[in-house]
Amino acid sequence: QVQLVESGGGLVQAGGSLRLSCAVAGRSFTRYAMGWFRQAPGEQRQFVAAFKRSGGYTRYADSVKGRFTISGDSAKNTVFLQMNSLKPEDTAVYYCAAASSAIMTTVDTASPYEYWGQGTQVTVSS
Repeated sequence: QVQLVESGGGLVQAGGSLRLSCAVAGRSFTRYAMGWFRQAPGEQRQFVAAFKRSGGYTRYADSVKGRFTISGDSAKNTVFLQMNSLKPEDTAVYYCAAASSAIMTTVDTASPYEYWGQGTQVTVSS
């Protein structure tokens, strides 16, 4: 199995930037579709971004397109989420996830992801 550990969350003012990291242990993340999701209190878990190196695709939620970038460092086996121009509505717990058999049409849903991190809190002040 793989284990995922998120880090990099914190408090940031609106308009600021933050970079989240997802350390992957057990297997190279390049074998998986990797996703970022977020969940605010009292709300459903929401897709943020996903990519699959071996498939060559990347997808973003409309709400973060142009502001967030998902990337990875294969040498460090770490996936990143660079978040720029942050808004208060971005406040949530952010989760990293890995799917071994996801296809492009499902990477924006939680169902294909077998592995999940414990989450890291992001708070954006107004």
